[in-house]
Amino acid sequence: MKTAAIICEYNPFHNGHKYHIEKTKELYKATHIVCVMSGNFTQRGDVALADKYSRAKAALLNGADLVLELPSAYALSSAEHFARGACNIINALGCVDILSFGSECGDISVLEEAAGAVHYTTQSEVFFNYMREGLSYPAALKKAVERFYTDDVVQTLTEPNNTLGIEYIRALDDLGGIITPVTVKRSGADHDSETGSDTVISASKLRRLLREKQKVSAFTDFTDYDNFASIENIETAVLAKLRTMSRADFQKLPNALSGMDSRIYNAVRKATSLTQLMLMTKSKNFTMARIRRLILCAFLGITKNDLKNPPAYVRILGMNENGREILSAAEHKLPVDTSLAALAKTSDEAARQARLEERAGNLYALALDKKLPCGNEFTAKPVIL
Repeated sequence: MKTAAIICEYNPFHNGHKYHIEKTKELYKATHIVCVMSGNFTQRGDVALADKYSRAKAALLNGADLVLELPSAYALSSAEHFARGACNIINALGCVDILSFGSECGDISVLEEAAGAVHYTTQSEVFFNYMREGLSYPAALKKAVERFYTDDVVQTLTEPNNTLGIEYIRALDDLGGIITPVTVKRSGADHDSETGSDTVISASKLRRLLREKQKVSAFTDFTDYDNFASIENIETAVLAKLRTMSRADFQKLPNALSGMDSRIYNAVRKATSLTQLMLMTKSKNFTMARIRRLILCAFLGITKNDLKNPPAYVRILGMNENGREILSAAEHKLPVDTSLAALAKTSDEAARQARLEERAGNLYALALDKKLPCGNEFTAKPVIL
């Protein structure tokens, strides 16, 4: 038995994701696949197109064996906290051998060198000076790395999947290096690209095609979705919530540095749409993805305190027989269950995190085209194949 973990969003699942799972089994001899997947909200700062159980089912039907939830506070966070939240869940199982991720470069030694560069650079006074000047984290990191390292290392840090992979490597190192990072070179379509191959397109393009009800069978085996979510469906709700927040409330948001809290607060007073709010907040120092994440964190009530502690439990979204074998081999360093209600009873921190997930689920239910009542986080059944 050799268990590989994959950190994912599958928003939605497509042939590129299937290729990654198949290559992980082929190249690294993985017999079991556990996925840690974003739930209702995603790292790009958006609602997930389809609900987490539909996406978990798609993964299980295409090679995954066990699907676990990455809580919303970590899913709506920077690459560093996204990676650390997910890696803590993987580590808590105690039976995962490797972490497999897609990357543009496809060379783990290059990514490990880049991870070392990030670690060194972010401890340097040069980096802190750039941050003090108001540069965004990615911009400050790039300029600082350019001071110390060669162009190939700098280039590695400019690709989105490389960047996430580097944070996975750093997180695993901090957890003791027991789990080995490995990578599969991305194939078919670039991140967020409108172009691709005859069988592989980006998730962003697939989301558009699904919403337009176009034929997508060439790009995914799973089309069993009956209710899509869109942030436009909760636009007024988001704006209403943000208009009730004080300056102090915005100061509590995760990673609201360099005056971003004030920019959002001032923009909220004038904006009449989410697009206008984001454009009024945007500056050269803030990436649009970061702004979108902060807006949704404000809407959901996620604060910087919610990222101080690692996940307090492991929530199962779906599994098959191989998934049961993974759970049998697991050390269960954290409580593991399919029931959020049961997990909430395991500790005070688990109860706090479960309440946040309940709130996220209740608000996500309003983003669906066919809106749902509250309580789905406690009534939805896991996918068992």
